Amino acid sequence: MSRTKRIVAATILMTASLGSSAAAATPAGDTEHDPQVLAKLEKFQDWKFGLMMHWGIYSQWGCIESWPLVEVDRWARPDDLKPWRDRNKDFARFFGDYRALNTTFHPSKFDPRNWAAAAKTAGMRYVVFTTKHHDGFCLFDTKQTDYRTTHASCPFHADPRADAVRAVFDTFRSEGFGIGAYYSKSDWHQPGYWDPDRPHRDRNVNYDTKREPERWKTFVDFTHAVVEELMTGYGPIDILWLDGGQVRPPAQDIDMPRLAAMARRHQPGLIVVDRTVGGRYENYRTPEQEVPAKALPFVWESCLTMGDQWSYKPDDKYKSTRTLIHLLVDIVSKGGNFLLNVGPDADGQFPPQAVERLEAIGRWMRVNSEAIYGTRAIAPYKEGHVCWTRRDHTIYLIVLADKNETAPPARVNAPSLRQAKSVRMLGTAEALAWKIDDAGLTVEIPESVRRSPPCEHAWTLVVGR
Repeated sequence: MSRTKRIVAATILMTASLGSSAAAATPAGDTEHDPQVLAKLEKFQDWKFGLMMHWGIYSQWGCIESWPLVEVDRWARPDDLKPWRDRNKDFARFFGDYRALNTTFHPSKFDPRNWAAAAKTAGMRYVVFTTKHHDGFCLFDTKQTDYRTTHASCPFHADPRADAVRAVFDTFRSEGFGIGAYYSKSDWHQPGYWDPDRPHRDRNVNYDTKREPERWKTFVDFTHAVVEELMTGYGPIDILWLDGGQVRPPAQDIDMPRLAAMARRHQPGLIVVDRTVGGRYENYRTPEQEVPAKALPFVWESCLTMGDQWSYKPDDKYKSTRTLIHLLVDIVSKGGNFLLNVGPDADGQFPPQAVERLEAIGRWMRVNSEAIYGTRAIAPYKEGHVCWTRRDHTIYLIVLADKNETAPPARVNAPSLRQAKSVRMLGTAEALAWKIDDAGLTVEIPESVRRSPPCEHAWTLVVGR
């Protein structure tokens, strides 16, 4: 991921009257007309909740993934980073030792069944896994570089799980997850991108690609070959999630039309996410570390970290369960998907705090998932602490707990809702008193439900119309 937040235009698709369904979202790349891709995007919008994992050689140091290699990005080498201090803040020495982390990468406790079980418990429906980050280290058996988990230079290579991408994709697919392959177009190890004989101070290619087209062609060929390996050797893949947005025309043109066509020959209907670039090959948009203020008129997914850092950090600060559930509800009510990132540690395990959060989210989802999966946005999206979602003629009003609130309020009001045939709460069979008048829908929550609510953090009213 990039450290910078992507600011997304918050255009709202409003319909003729409050309470009517929002217009259908269109792909971010509005020139996409492939019916198989459009069908996959509809399925993607049904999933709503996914798991992202940043994992690689950097997990051994607990540092930010890849970015410490960029000399100008001093923020990526904070003074409290022990490997940086231990090398007396000598960038050249630090750079070389980071590059050599492939020779010590040996995640002995890596078992993707544990990851899939935790994600399934949380109610997640798809996974996006880092096959290669910007540093160039591949977690799969590519034939294009020795900088990989399956090469003899990596002590993990003899392990039957050394092709980590295969192990992850096969395991999650067997549990019914959609499969997303994160792949960074940047490659700070590949000599066709960063010429090792020239300074490479920033994230970009370190030579003039127009003056040296043959050198650039070696990188383009490398990229296409690696992506083709992923598209042909790792089973059905739903999403090709491309990072490294600076790799784009005119200076860094990797021929996306040809790459996407090749990928879709092998994976019909593949969603391509050439993130931050725009156009036909950014089939959905990915606001990073933020939730748009308003509903958006295209397919989108907010990608956020559970902690402060994308990759594993020993003393990371994890968001509370309540915050994570409220993020999920807020995103879904605005028509987006929530891609929640967890960074496994150097041994290949989720931090205990992350597992606890996923289990707690799962308890909430077991009660309220009807209001999440397969729903779509509906105006006014959110009124006060009440978020709206819809499925067909059913409206779901998800009441977010206020600060320190442990039970639903005695009364819930939805001023914009003026039609209802029935009202009930998910997780309880108790009858609710309700009325429609000039103040909209007002629902009385019985004291018995408030004393023993069906879940924590947020409660769902189901309104039949």
